[in-house]
Amino acid sequence: MTTLKLLISESQIQECVERLAQQVQNDYQDEPLLVVGALNGSFVFLADLIRHLHLPIQVDFIRLSSYDEATDSSGTIHLHHGVRTPVNGKNVLVVEDIVDTGLTAQFIRRYFDDEGAATVRICSLLDKPIRRVTSVTVDYVGFEVPDEFLVGYGLDFNQQYRELRALYSLDGITQDS
Repeated sequence: MTTLKLLISESQIQECVERLAQQVQNDYQDEPLLVVGALNGSFVFLADLIRHLHLPIQVDFIRLSSYDEATDSSGTIHLHHGVRTPVNGKNVLVVEDIVDTGLTAQFIRRYFDDEGAATVRICSLLDKPIRRVTSVTVDYVGFEVPDEFLVGYGLDFNQQYRELRALYSLDGITQDS
């Protein structure tokens, strides 16, 4: 049986989003910024984050996968949908829900470097460094989280729980289930 255990409250998330937006704002000042959400998990975080940015932005999305039907990363990154916005010469902020192995973040950084982005920075609500298998820089991190399967605030398990306003660990589910 699976049960939800509160890990990070809605108010903690909102405080964190405001802090991250301020960091991004400080770094980019009034420079135009292309904000790219890594679908599907980042869309809730991205929507909240951009509402706190007071600089010229464009928004686009990229869809990748590294997970098979189970809950463990397959280790292979698949690009299903790239951005439609030209990125050559632009500052790109990639918004991720969670960085664990680092493979997806590394792939995304290379993708935008290859597309000619002026700068590429990664903003992740969650960081799970204990799962890291490659070195990757996450420029803006909301919370460092334990090695538990998390749901809520855009993160899902079998397409469920994305709508939850807080983050929960899903007891009874492991990363390798």
